[in-house]
Amino acid sequence: MADFLDPMSAPADTRLAGNEEAINVGSIPRITVHAFCLKDETMRTAEAAVEDRRMAKAHLKLETGGIPAAIKTFEQAPTPNLIIVETSSSREDLISSLDHLAEYCDAGTKVIVIGDVNDVTLYRDLISRGVSEYLIAPVNVFQLIGSIGNLYNDPEAEPLGRTIAFFGVKGGCGASTIAHNGAWALSRSFQSEVVVTDLDLPFGTAGLDFNQDPLQGVFEAVSSPERLDETYLDRILAKCSEHLSLLAAPATLERTYDHNEKAFEPLVETMRASVPNVVLDVPHAWNAWVRNTLLTVDEVVLVAEPDLANLRNAKNAVDLLRQLRPNDRPPHLIMNKVGVPKKPEIKPEEFARALGLTVQASIPFEPHLFGTAANNGQMIGELDAKHAITRMFDDLAQSISGKAQPSKAMKPGLSGLLSKLKRKAG
Repeated sequence: MADFLDPMSAPADTRLAGNEEAINVGSIPRITVHAFCLKDETMRTAEAAVEDRRMAKAHLKLETGGIPAAIKTFEQAPTPNLIIVETSSSREDLISSLDHLAEYCDAGTKVIVIGDVNDVTLYRDLISRGVSEYLIAPVNVFQLIGSIGNLYNDPEAEPLGRTIAFFGVKGGCGASTIAHNGAWALSRSFQSEVVVTDLDLPFGTAGLDFNQDPLQGVFEAVSSPERLDETYLDRILAKCSEHLSLLAAPATLERTYDHNEKAFEPLVETMRASVPNVVLDVPHAWNAWVRNTLLTVDEVVLVAEPDLANLRNAKNAVDLLRQLRPNDRPPHLIMNKVGVPKKPEIKPEEFARALGLTVQASIPFEPHLFGTAANNGQMIGELDAKHAITRMFDDLAQSISGKAQPSKAMKPGLSGLLSKLKRKAG
């Protein structure tokens, strides 16, 4: 969460009122913003902000109803990167409403409150509860865009993005297909920006799977680290759908791809700074940069077929990850091509037990379904939205997202600060 001004470091009228200098920020990253306005004036301001060039990469959804409407929405839906709520309530009612909203906020969700009470004590109370910013109504376009930009362009803030590496423990086990479908489900389920990065430079299939043939991609990014920034990244990304983009592999053998251990780090860090979800399709290989990638990402998804060779390789991978990532969650395990006719198999549960893991999903052998989707350049969910395998990819997206299922239960909302305060109070 971004650092905020000390409430006592500036006069209330300067700190809360804002000014047009706030527009002097870089472009807003690929975040999803959901705003709940009360006044027509605020709605018009938000609509104008959507049209500003700095908001070109962000997705802003506008509704009326203020905090009550936000609570009703997020009781049944995951929260976006940023929530903006307008209120005309008194201090006590506002605090109570935000406490209620916090029950449904995922960790990492930022909140901007627009209110009409100009009071330093209220500001301090809101910031202590994890609210990212408090703006005095009426707000103008400069204030609104500036406040959003300051949250995500602060060099001291945590990176925006979550990195998820998909790795097949044996060649041909279908890890790329799982990665692409999982990324597509993630972008669709959460309406959140996802970039699929195909790191299999000579043989990558992401371009084929998403029916894209971009002229530039991963190779150009890692070959010119001095040029690599968010603007350059925008130019080489291929748009696959509203919330999903692709950084493709060249998939040619005209050159060799001998990269050093740190070669992909600048690319991954640049994506993390500007994209909420980065899915890395890691090839089945073992060299310094593959090892480094698996050790530095936020989540690892291992894909395996239920046979002995896959089990041996998976055991080696899990043991190494446990040794070198002792404080991280264990890898997710996806069993693929389960139930191949006449092929002896290890039961997925026994396979997972040998690794000390649980099976995230057992995807059955469906050659016609997957083959048709691949030939059409489609995802399984596009081909058959009601298929059981589509639901498996939706469940996988939920698991790797880091977001909790919407429920009445208390969750670590508003960046987790509210729950920490309540534990201390207890």
